[in-house]
Amino acid sequence: MAIPKALEPTGVVLVDKPAGPSSFHIVARVRGRTGAKTGHAGTLDPFATGLLVLLSGRATSLQDRFMKLDKRYVTDVDLRARTTTGDPEGDVLEEHEPPSRDELESSLAGLRGEVELPIPAASAVKIGGERAYRLHRQGVVVEMPTRVMRIHELELVSYEAGIARLDLLVGSGTYIRSIADALGGHCATLRRTGIGPFRVEEADEERVVPLEEALPRLAAKA
Repeated sequence: MAIPKALEPTGVVLVDKPAGPSSFHIVARVRGRTGAKTGHAGTLDPFATGLLVLLSGRATSLQDRFMKLDKRYVTDVDLRARTTTGDPEGDVLEEHEPPSRDELESSLAGLRGEVELPIPAASAVKIGGERAYRLHRQGVVVEMPTRVMRIHELELVSYEAGIARLDLLVGSGTYIRSIADALGGHCATLRRTGIGPFRVEEADEERVVPLEEALPRLAAKA
């Protein structure tokens, strides 16, 4: 029996997302070009850049497996102010003097491993049946639930004028904006550089990785 057209082409599409468009805009663009069923293995906020792993055709049946992969990020955290969203798109909640480098290093040490942090207000988590980001846009203030987040690696790359550049490897479901907020700041920039065995450097011109190549890489990573 022939495979329906909607399930072909099959593969893993690696995209280097620019700042501005939503992840769902990228998904729709790829779906419109290929005509195939298309899903994702984790979204990025519109202000963020970096690797999106999209699943095309029959590969969409493996979405749960891809969603559970660890993710690597580089972020510039502005430690001079906290915002309502944990990123530059939110309103400033408070401004303050940034910590010393020693104080920052101490705070980072407390965030490595498994930590319970509030989920950002501008997130896709449902509160009373409504997406949190929709409530936030409407000006509705709600108490956000907490989540245990796994931070495997958290390294301070540089720290200057209150801006800390961090390199992180985190488990699925971890919000980098929550980490920035716990440090007393917000993500001024956010770039995802890796998802499981896939790297953003592979995403030039939306590279398509055939499923028969992607699956052995997942097995090797595990």
